[in-house]
Order: sequence, then C-alpha cells, then structure tokens
Amino acid sequence: MIEEAARLIARSRFLIAFTGAGISAESGIPTFRGKNGLWENYRIEEVATPQAFSRNPELVWDFYRMRMRKMMEAKPNRAHFALAELERMGLLKAVITQNIDDLHREAGNTVVELHGNIYRVKCSSCSYRENLKESGRLEEFIEEKALPRCPECGALLRPDVVWFGEPLPESEWRRAVSLAKKADVCLVIGTSAQVFPAAYIPMIVKDEGGRLVEVNPENTGITHLADVVLRGSAGDVMERLLEKVKSCLAEKC
Repeated sequence: MIEEAARLIARSRFLIAFTGAGISAESGIPTFRGKNGLWENYRIEEVATPQAFSRNPELVWDFYRMRMRKMMEAKPNRAHFALAELERMGLLKAVITQNIDDLHREAGNTVVELHGNIYRVKCSSCSYRENLKESGRLEEFIEEKALPRCPECGALLRPDVVWFGEPLPESEWRRAVSLAKKADVCLVIGTSAQVFPAAYIPMIVKDEGGRLVEVNPENTGITHLADVVLRGSAGDVMERLLEKVKSCLAEKC
C-alpha cells in the first residue's frame, strides 16, 4: 500500500495535505481523545466556547496559557519535516491544518490554519490582533497573571483560535476549499475527520475526482472514502512514504 501511495504522490499534479492533532502527537502535544487527551481534565464548555470566556475569562486564560507553555516546548517531528520536504521537492502545494500549534510553519510548509493559531491573540471588541511569537512577547505573556487587555481599546484580549460554536475564519476557509477543488491527491494525516466543517476538505477533494491517502493508526470518518489507507503513527509512515516517493521519482515509476 505504501508503494501505491508513493506512486500517486509522485505522479500528482496538485498534492495537498489535510492534518489533525495526530500528526503532532510525536511532538508531545496531546490529542483531543483517548487517555491523557487534551480534554481529560477539562470540560469543553468551561474553556473553549465564547460563553465560557464571557462567564469566566480567568479560567479560559489559565487553560490557554498552559497550552501555550506546553506547545512552546514542542518541536516539529518526522511527519512535519516529511511534508516540508515534499513541498521543497515541488510536489506538495499546501498543508490545510486543524492544528493551532504552528509546527507546520516552523517545519517550513505553506499553511492554511482553519482553527487559528495558539500564539496569536485578538481583541474581543475591536480589530486588534497580535502574533506573540513575532512580537517577542510570548514568554512574558505566558507568565503574566492579569487578564490581557487590548492596547488600543482596553477590552479583553482572547486567543485567536476557533472555539466550539464559532464559524471558521472566512478567508482561510475559502482558501482551503479552493485548494481542495484543485487537488488531485490529498494526504489525510492524523485526523479523526469528525470535526466539521473542516472535515469536509477531504470530501471536497473526493467529490472533485481527487484521490485520498489516509495516514492514521485507526479507522476514521473518511476511511471508507480513502483510496489508500496507511496504518501507523504519522512519523513512521511519513518517513517511509517520503523515501518511497523519492525512489519512485528516481525510477520514474
């Protein structure tokens, strides 16, 4: 199956990737489900909804500062670097991700972030936004105890991520759909494909006549649509797949 996937990728004219939390597990970032999952000690409605922020912004910011601290320590893993190499080779056009950890960008990929970015904040009232990594304020921000306020209007700042019950950012969604409609092959890596509307992306690829290659340890919501299914961890599978793609290109398979 890995050879079949390599042939599809090597012969593709417009390859994209769609990724979820599973691709970052090897980097030490907890997934949402299962033992030690992200929500094991928290209730979603208490920390990841607009209503939760209105009700208890201190708890929400405690949760997100904890997540920032954990994600700061994480580094891109073999799967991230394999995708970055596929892009450098001219095969992969973009990564559409549900992840907010910034690891794809750090590895070197062109990224569409459907659910936002953990290192960005935005004003809950005006249009102010800040990337804490780029401004050099990340560590200082994480250690602050007070609720963060907008430097322009004084309203509370909030994480620039998509919470449950919120729509996806329109510009990112339009870009993702456009890429999906162009794609003839889509790598679907480390996602349960159960969070919508993001999970429509591989379905759009399939509806437009594209092929799906799924990389996941277990069955997901799109396994039945996949043309090739590769079982195993994202790091192991992507490392092997990259080498097979290179061999396929060299041998003109």
